[in-house]
Amino acid sequence: MNVLPTDIPGVLILEPRVFEDARGYFFESFSQREFDEKVVPLLGHAVTFVQDNESMSSYGVVRGLHYQRPPFTQSKLVRCVRGSVLDVAVDIRRGSPTFGQHVAVELSEENHRQFFIPKGFAHGFAVLSETAVFQYKCDEFYHPEADAGIQLLDPALGIDWRIPWDRAVMSEKDRVRAALQDSPLDFDYNVDLYR
Repeated sequence: MNVLPTDIPGVLILEPRVFEDARGYFFESFSQREFDEKVVPLLGHAVTFVQDNESMSSYGVVRGLHYQRPPFTQSKLVRCVRGSVLDVAVDIRRGSPTFGQHVAVELSEENHRQFFIPKGFAHGFAVLSETAVFQYKCDEFYHPEADAGIQLLDPALGIDWRIPWDRAVMSEKDRVRAALQDSPLDFDYNVDLYR
């Protein structure tokens, strides 16, 4: 596995080693041992995933920008197993030198890339292909009472979702979320979210 840093420390792109031949391909989609050896030293703390999720969406679906409030914050390791998506992580830790900045990466069934999103980040994705099957591992269980998000169309974020907005499909909940500056964020850059 190759680990690629991004412009925001802790937000990482993971590229598995893919073995291809006339039969097709094989790769380890997740190895806790390799994650611990290659990713944990860059993060400075352990991560143990406890829940896997999967969604299927059509072209133009945009989901996000979601997060869970403390004490139920989540790190995520995401990938697209069919089709392609633009995946986005936004730093929502007040006091962070990268507060409000984002990293966007295309994840697809062809590139097999994975994207690690730490606690303290909002997460979302846009479907670029006809359909997409999206999987993610979380290091905290889903808690509906902690569910939160920020406005994915907030112009202050400057995200190019690569979808014409007349073809975008969003939930009503995501359409009416507050902009980043108006959101009551519970994340402090100086507080260790992994305690």
